Amino acid sequence: MILQLALGTVMMTLTLLAIGVGFWAIELWLARSRDWLVRPPHRPRLLAALGVLGAWVIAEMTVAVWAWALLFLALGLFDHVEPAVYFALVVFTTLGFGDIILGHDEWRLLSGLAAANGLLSFGVMTALLVEGVRGIRVDQMAADEARR
Repeated sequence: MILQLALGTVMMTLTLLAIGVGFWAIELWLARSRDWLVRPPHRPRLLAALGVLGAWVIAEMTVAVWAWALLFLALGLFDHVEPAVYFALVVFTTLGFGDIILGHDEWRLLSGLAAANGLLSFGVMTALLVEGVRGIRVDQMAADEARR
């Protein structure tokens, strides 16, 4: 049990660190793109930024799911990549279909930790996505006011 908790904690920390590093990269892109983003027309530029931010969220989640899948494979809990990735995705997104379960009772706590990691990651990513779009929109409105 202690080993599961330790591995789960390490995985959660690593995935959240990956999200943090990704956030720094997106923040840098937003800062460098600010002049372009605040010029009219605003809506297409906001839509473009939302597309980039959305792709970033998908990439971050993909990295986290693959990290969990690779852990499951390394522990010998799955024989092939596809079921490991599928299980990691279903657990990480908290869908919990139940069609594939960990057959090893001594490792079943990991699925709960992966689900907790998914909940936390989705919350953080949603907050960062909303903040990114809100920041762009605020800058656009400020630029409009400055032009008047």
